[in-house]
Amino acid sequence: MSILETISAVVSPAASDDDAIKRLDAAYRAQRAAFARDRRPTIEARRERLGALIGMMLANRDRISIAVAEDFGAHPKPASDLIEVLGVVGRAQYVLENLEQWMKPDPRHTDAAMLGTGTAFVDYQPKGVIGNIVPWNFPFDLSVGPMVDMLAAGNRVIVKPSDYTPACAALLAEMVAAAFDPDLVTVAVGGLQLAKAFSSVPWDHLLYTGSPSVGRQVMTAAAANLTPVTLELGGKCPAIMTPGSVTAENVESVIGTKLVKNGQMCVSVDYALVPRADVDAFVDHARTYMTRAAPDYSRGEDCTGMISLRHLDRIEDMLTEARDRQLRIVALEEDGRIDRDTRRMPVSLVIDPPIELRIMQEEIFGPILPVVPYDDLGLALDAVNSGDRPLGLYVFGADKAVTDHVLASTHSGGAAVNTCAIQSALPSTGFGGSGMSGMGRHHGIEGFREFSNPRGVVVRGDGDLIDVFYPPYAKAAGLVQAVLSGS
Repeated sequence: MSILETISAVVSPAASDDDAIKRLDAAYRAQRAAFARDRRPTIEARRERLGALIGMMLANRDRISIAVAEDFGAHPKPASDLIEVLGVVGRAQYVLENLEQWMKPDPRHTDAAMLGTGTAFVDYQPKGVIGNIVPWNFPFDLSVGPMVDMLAAGNRVIVKPSDYTPACAALLAEMVAAAFDPDLVTVAVGGLQLAKAFSSVPWDHLLYTGSPSVGRQVMTAAAANLTPVTLELGGKCPAIMTPGSVTAENVESVIGTKLVKNGQMCVSVDYALVPRADVDAFVDHARTYMTRAAPDYSRGEDCTGMISLRHLDRIEDMLTEARDRQLRIVALEEDGRIDRDTRRMPVSLVIDPPIELRIMQEEIFGPILPVVPYDDLGLALDAVNSGDRPLGLYVFGADKAVTDHVLASTHSGGAAVNTCAIQSALPSTGFGGSGMSGMGRHHGIEGFREFSNPRGVVVRGDGDLIDVFYPPYAKAAGLVQAVLSGS
């Protein structure tokens, strides 16, 4: 019996999306009522909730790796442990270490001439009931991870997992039901109709992670209720190899990042910009790395399967288009092959693809890396800036002035120098996009504040001039004249 069948025997599945939508409505109303009874949880309550979250993840570590492998066809257990479990736990531990400071009122400057002894501060109060629409590529990291920030900020949470990961969705529902009361945290499992209904709920905040096309639909539905949204949307993240940076270590960082989830990661390297004279060296370093580190990659336990046969076919079609154009395609694995049973496939480089190819127009989300030669770094940066702003941008080089210039000349949600993607994993660093790659942030203090209402508060003191704002305005006129005349 599969893990999905086992869990389904415990968790009552929806007979249809209509039933799931009814349960979502009931869960939302229950959480709304619970929040009305407890609008500002104490720090002790928040710490307890984060502790329960940590315990939930650690207790289910093995089951999480089994569920992820079932949904992907193949998935390395160490990667599940590192990203889906320990990444979330580390994030929660970081928040616990800093929560007391974050919850304190944030004092703001006041003009003593106007407000006398009055004071002002920003009070970060919980927003209320928050929805989270989760993608399929990191089913626990992107469901429970943001939950850390949401609970730390004092909110209640309803999670909608992807229907592409049914085993993970069922396990998450069981885990959350065992660890939390449903009026605090619950999971809504269902298909497309539930997803559409989820966006239309009058949330106090809504997080969506996925594609820009669906992000537009989510934002449109949320706008009907003036629901604030955080959108994490990905994009074509470049690795910019500045002159002299095509070294074995740097190329290993690019290719190694591409191997994570076999490219199915929103901050993966989507294409590499390489000085034309260094393209062959880039290819040689990539081959050497794969031969040494992962000679049987697509046949081994370190390769993640494509999430579905449809997605596998999409990636294959991209390669076929490149072959039909008679482009140079470099297989990084000797005798690598596609296994449709596990949906695993090897990594390929496509050298100097024309801009109109799908691999240069779409976010690839798979094991293909276009290598784009350039002759002038400034023109290469112009090409990056002519497209949509990426979620991540990576620049390689030993000359700090050059790498600083690249960072100052480009725009992206996040960035890294001489490495890739790690900016999205730091618990202390806000993670999010810009423009077409998204809006808003989670992780760290930015996440705490994203899911809080920053309420400005003024406490009146003595000796102020507040009454100048009230009619009659003779006193105000005198004050204005005195200010303008400098007296």
